[in-house]
Amino acid sequence: MKERYTTLSQPATLLGLFILLLAGFMTILDLFIVNVAIPSIQGDLGASFSQIAFIVAGYELGFGVLLITGGRLGDRFGRRRLFIVGMFGFTITSALCGLAINPDMLIIARILQGLTAAMMQPQIYSSIRVNFSGRERGIAFSLLGMVLGLAAIAGQVLGGFIVEVDFGGLGWRMIFLINIPIGIFSILTARFIPESHAPERPLLDWGGVVIVSLGLILFLVPLIESQNHGWTIWSFLSLAAAAWILFGFWRHQERRRLAKRQPLVDTMLLRQSRFAMGGSLVLLIYSTSSVFFLCYALLVQTGLGLSPLSAGILFVPCSIGFTAASIAAPRLVERFGTMTIFWGAVFYTFSFAVLIWQVWTAGGDLVAVHLITALVFVGIGQGLVMTPLLNLVLGFVEESKAGMASGIISTLQQVGAAVGLAAVSIFFGSVVADADGGNSGLYASAFVNAMFYNLIASLVSAILLWKMAKERVEGS
Repeated sequence: MKERYTTLSQPATLLGLFILLLAGFMTILDLFIVNVAIPSIQGDLGASFSQIAFIVAGYELGFGVLLITGGRLGDRFGRRRLFIVGMFGFTITSALCGLAINPDMLIIARILQGLTAAMMQPQIYSSIRVNFSGRERGIAFSLLGMVLGLAAIAGQVLGGFIVEVDFGGLGWRMIFLINIPIGIFSILTARFIPESHAPERPLLDWGGVVIVSLGLILFLVPLIESQNHGWTIWSFLSLAAAAWILFGFWRHQERRRLAKRQPLVDTMLLRQSRFAMGGSLVLLIYSTSSVFFLCYALLVQTGLGLSPLSAGILFVPCSIGFTAASIAAPRLVERFGTMTIFWGAVFYTFSFAVLIWQVWTAGGDLVAVHLITALVFVGIGQGLVMTPLLNLVLGFVEESKAGMASGIISTLQQVGAAVGLAAVSIFFGSVVADADGGNSGLYASAFVNAMFYNLIASLVSAILLWKMAKERVEGS
């Protein structure tokens, strides 16, 4: 009989959940923390602009490509076992990043770090999905959503602090080396996470792994690189090839399903309107998060001249708003249902409208501290949406497909982040392409352009949530 958590009041249960949340925090933190260290890395290693781009994007590329496979491996070989394997790899590759002696070594280590994170991340989602039930599952997923959001925010604050303090003269290297003791602790205490498998222990569809990995690489690379190299004919050819290959992957999975052979992704799952709609929401919300964090850093550091630490401190009110909303969100959802997330999306949309108005009217005379109120609003909106969203979407899936669904949702998070990078390139980067740092008026204009993308994406999210809430009411 499969072991299950029974109550959050049990110490072992709390410790197991803490380890999962800590791992989730680490994987998302490493997506964002490197941004503030880029000038230091460039100066120390003598990296070119192109190499810097791959240092930032390599982790995201490796992470996004292998998430679906990571989820299915957990289903077959055991979610705790894959969690430990992923954490071990993540710890080793973090050390390689911190010890890199040249840009190429750091790029390779970052890609490997992303691949190992992809082994670990789906196990976090699926372990919570199968080991908790009812109200406690909602609390656990709300905590996960809060932790993932805080990790993105902490990347701004913690990264700036670590680089500026320069612990032991290690400088930027410490943003990677800090993962080593956390990884060792997580591996040693992973026994508190109950082991679980998919009931059927399916054979892995290696043909599907190759096809979907190739398709995702061809899709993600031009989106990630658009920030640095713009849109070329090769970008569009890559996207066209990705569409063709991913369509072929769909047909391959459909043939396996009809032949009663376990597919890597069950096409019937993607045909469920609520899960498909939920996946679209995840993609949209995480794309706005990627746009906001990167454009904020560019505006206040490059445009307004703030140091990484000062920019991080200015961001603290946003994290306070996010934390407060995240704490309130589970109870609000329990009382008012999906409409809570809908109104959160409405407020999230409103926060971008306020931000656009404030930066637009100030223009080149923008004072950084005047953004605090709008940053608090953005944090509250994110907390009300991101925190309960994972529980909502994965709650549509039966337990036997938890690993598969977790891999899909994790992949959509990374695709959303890549879409956000493409939006930054189009709406922000095109405006400041030839500008020098300190041109506050131009950077303010670029920021407003990018926030219009967030305004539209969050509005579409609110519409989807309204439709989802209405369907749940009518179906009850």
